[in-house]
Amino acid sequence: MQKTLKIDFVSDVACPWCAVGLSSLQQALARLGDAVSAEITLRPFELNPDMGPGGESIQDYMARKYGRTEEEIVQSQAMIRQRGADVGFEFGSRTRVYNTFDAHRLLHWASLEGRQLPLKMALFRAYFTESKDSSNHEVLVEAAAGLDAEKARTVLSGDAYAAQVREMEKHYQDMGIRSVPSIIFNDQFLVSGGQPVEAFENAIREVLAKG
Repeated sequence: MQKTLKIDFVSDVACPWCAVGLSSLQQALARLGDAVSAEITLRPFELNPDMGPGGESIQDYMARKYGRTEEEIVQSQAMIRQRGADVGFEFGSRTRVYNTFDAHRLLHWASLEGRQLPLKMALFRAYFTESKDSSNHEVLVEAAAGLDAEKARTVLSGDAYAAQVREMEKHYQDMGIRSVPSIIFNDQFLVSGGQPVEAFENAIREVLAKG
């Protein structure tokens, strides 16, 4: 008997472990096949809500926020590239970190159009694979393939969905979420981090057994 599964995937476009985690989660669901009917909704979280125009170099950002040396940054990026390769996601060599609020507004609009998940993956590829500026409106519109480009530009040119995004961000912060990805199954079970496919598969099986 097929079981339904509600998944809230709290994440940021600028989070490499979110790209790994979402790819891994989708592979886990594919393994489960017809046993589960899952609905993934992407929820906003900003790692750097105060990031200004033009962003910040990855070296300065990692040193300032995490106290990492250049050598530690290189090692960390190598590990992330390997984890990405394990789930079929290609990481390039990004050089800057950008503000992602407009990307979240566009993702909210895409959810109303039924195209949220493809846009999220396209935004991950634009930033992490192609090293594009995820705050640039033309980059965001280009990522929104399959959606109306002029409508996307209209959303981005104003403050459409800004209130909704901020409300959702506050909701998950009030829940105690401080790091991403945070994946909530059926409004009850939380899994954190860019887990391997097997870990997500096992977690989903446990959730379904309890449901």
